[in-house]
Order: sequence, then C-alpha cells, then structure tokens
Amino acid sequence: MLSNVATVLAGLVGVAVIVMGGRAFWAPQGAAGFGIPDTPTEDPAFHAWLSVKAVRDIAAGLFILIVVVGGTTHLLGGLMLAATLIPIGDALIVLRSGGPKSAVYGIHGATAVVMLAISVLLLIA
Repeated sequence: MLSNVATVLAGLVGVAVIVMGGRAFWAPQGAAGFGIPDTPTEDPAFHAWLSVKAVRDIAAGLFILIVVVGGTTHLLGGLMLAATLIPIGDALIVLRSGGPKSAVYGIHGATAVVMLAISVLLLIA
C-alpha cells in the first residue's frame, strides 16, 4: 500500500518537474519566484540559460515517469533519492545568492523533504 502511494507521489513529482520546465518556455518571468533576487527575466542571455535548464527539467521529469512505468520500486526509490540532490542544491544556491529564506526552506527545502520521504518509502517497500 505505501509503495503504491509513494509511486503515485513520485509520478506527481515527475509531472511537476515537467510542468516547471515547460513553464520556463511560456512564462520565463516566473523564474524570479524561485528565490534568486534581481533575476534578469527580460535579458536574452538569461532566457537562453533558462531554456537549457527547462530542457533538463523536462528530461528529469521524464526519467522519473519512465521509471514509474517500467521500473521497480527500489529503482524508483534510488532515482528519487539521487534526484533529492536537485532541490537541496537549489536551496543552497538561493541561500548563497541572498534569496529569501521562504524560498530556501518553503520551496526547495520542503521539496527535498518530500522527495526524501518518497525515496525512503520506496526503498523500504
């Protein structure tokens, strides 16, 4: 039962990451809300960087969904555990950039905790 719930939650994380990546293409000004102050959302160079990040987000979300569909719970747990490094890294970047603590802990930190919990549930299943 817990592995089913964790698998569904992992799938939702995968979909959310794909949506975040796609959003960077249709609403790049939304990147300013992820916690890095003075984000130059109108700068073409920033748009290029954001596009690279968007493609990687979409691919990462697809990786999760592929393992949800075709992998084992332990493989999905390992993937989710490794992917937990992404929001942890994002939190550290925002913190080091002088971003708001609400983004550090409320967005990136909370995401890391949720992903870690999903990982543990999948790995103990």
